[in-house]
Amino acid sequence: MDSSMITIALSKGRIFEETLPLLAAAGIVPSENPDSSRKLIIGTNRPDVRLLIIRATDVPTYVQHGAADLGVAGKDVLIEHGGDGLYQPVDLNIAKCRMMVATPIGFDYAAAVRRGARLSVATKYVKTARLFFAGKGVHIDLIKLYGSMELAPLVGLSDVIVDLVSTGSTLKANNLVAVESIMEISSRLVVNEAAMKLKHDRIQPIIQAFKTAAAG
Repeated sequence: MDSSMITIALSKGRIFEETLPLLAAAGIVPSENPDSSRKLIIGTNRPDVRLLIIRATDVPTYVQHGAADLGVAGKDVLIEHGGDGLYQPVDLNIAKCRMMVATPIGFDYAAAVRRGARLSVATKYVKTARLFFAGKGVHIDLIKLYGSMELAPLVGLSDVIVDLVSTGSTLKANNLVAVESIMEISSRLVVNEAAMKLKHDRIQPIIQAFKTAAAG
């Protein structure tokens, strides 16, 4: 880990866009927009701060292993990762959505659960799904997918899906309906535990600025 540099890991899209005002509150302005730049390491107006642009699912890993000092990751990603070696000081209340169970319209989910049917569940959030259905006493067969969950029940691959839902328009377009909410999801600031000690004087003001901006 470069002791002179503060490295912040972010993912493209909604998290990046919604983190911009928080970065600004900490006096950090990216030198480029990752959507128009192909660079994976982006400088900022501060010579001692840089941004890593990586997949959302990789943010906790980069921070845990010290390749980044801080990062912004969704609660969904952090649950799947496990959060080991990460300090999570702030819920930023950005990139909000819900983790939901969804089924094809006409599938009687409540009756299937009531009679103790074994459900096949397609999701990329296997840990979350396993814990949720175990808590309900429902036996499931998990099918891990990496994209387009909505397709799985339409072609008979699964009975239900567990996925993030923000507007519900994708479900509706594919004749699916959300039948149960698992949890509210938002993004959090995560910090490498070693960096928190070694770079405390420079990291703490960034954490405090994010905390104040998120609360405002």
